[in-house]
Amino acid sequence: MHRRTFVKNTSLAVAGAALAPGFAVSGQFAQNKLPKWKGFNLLDFFAPDPAKGRKATTEEQFKWMADWGFDFVRIPMAYPAYLKFDRSRNITPEEIYQIDEQAVERIDKLVAAAHKHNIHVSLNLHRAPGYCVNAGFNEPYNLWTDQKALDAFCFHWNMWAKRYKNTSQKRISFDLLNEPSMRADMNDQHSKRSSVPGDVYRKVAIAASEAIRKENPGHLIIADGNDVGTSVIPELADLDIAQSCRGYHPGIISHYKAPWAMKDPDNAPAPNWPGQVGDQYLSRAMLEKFYKPWIELVNKGVGVHCGECGCWNKTPHQVFLAWFNDVLDILSSNGIGFSLWEFAGDFGVLDSRREDVAYEDWHGHKLDRKLLTLLMKY
Repeated sequence: MHRRTFVKNTSLAVAGAALAPGFAVSGQFAQNKLPKWKGFNLLDFFAPDPAKGRKATTEEQFKWMADWGFDFVRIPMAYPAYLKFDRSRNITPEEIYQIDEQAVERIDKLVAAAHKHNIHVSLNLHRAPGYCVNAGFNEPYNLWTDQKALDAFCFHWNMWAKRYKNTSQKRISFDLLNEPSMRADMNDQHSKRSSVPGDVYRKVAIAASEAIRKENPGHLIIADGNDVGTSVIPELADLDIAQSCRGYHPGIISHYKAPWAMKDPDNAPAPNWPGQVGDQYLSRAMLEKFYKPWIELVNKGVGVHCGECGCWNKTPHQVFLAWFNDVLDILSSNGIGFSLWEFAGDFGVLDSRREDVAYEDWHGHKLDRKLLTLLMKY
């Protein structure tokens, strides 16, 4: 295991083991408080406008996931996808409360299909009232600075918690907010980002967790890392909230030539793993350094999961697999599970549109068998 020994934490872990579900001690190391789930992100409700959404995940696809040994899906939702309002203009603060029951029932149906195949579901607000890491929809306020936005955020989470009030935390969890950051202009994709101040993130997380646990004190809550998911949030470590990291480091590998992630994608240096790329040498050692704070967080008794990981389809397949093997090995050997972005699509095991893959025909889809085999290995 690539873990640092924290002897002083061991006695605390033993004392707390009976109190925290899934928390155990093996040798000198605390086990991850979260299960080592592995699975996929499903983008059925990712788009703010349902008319522009992805093709629905089928029950047959859940069966494939289960048959392949996967037990987790994360559903990143844009809250406007399940609202009723006039989409010809910007949404108003009042309209953020106008729930479309039929749309919510479609999400319930997706959750039920996953549960039928014993797959844990993590509901995530990818776009929350007042914040999203992506542009493409105008927010009427800022989650980090406006109380009205926080009130609406809590309203949405209370609604979801109420719907799953009687569902075990073994089957459902609530991932509060996708990839938090501060941005000078909430509606400008390229405006300068910075860390969310720890006290501000703590305030938002506590408010949302109280709205969720008002319905069921046992609901399982996860908070994405600061700095768009990359950094541990020490200000939340004493709360009963797990944390979610990312498997995209370094971006020159995971988002090679991605126009939404790179300033000059056409002139990006060719990726290599391990090896020299531009002005830096990329290696497993840099990954171990990157994940060290997350591994330390596990050893302090905080649950950790990698909510998103993977690689866009422009990275050479051989480079992607070599890098991703190191990412998954470091996470897995430290008891941290993962969720590939995505199941079907440019990052996925199905229909990724890579130009350097010998795809296998799979029930009308193009299956990246080498990637699937790597995922199943861990």
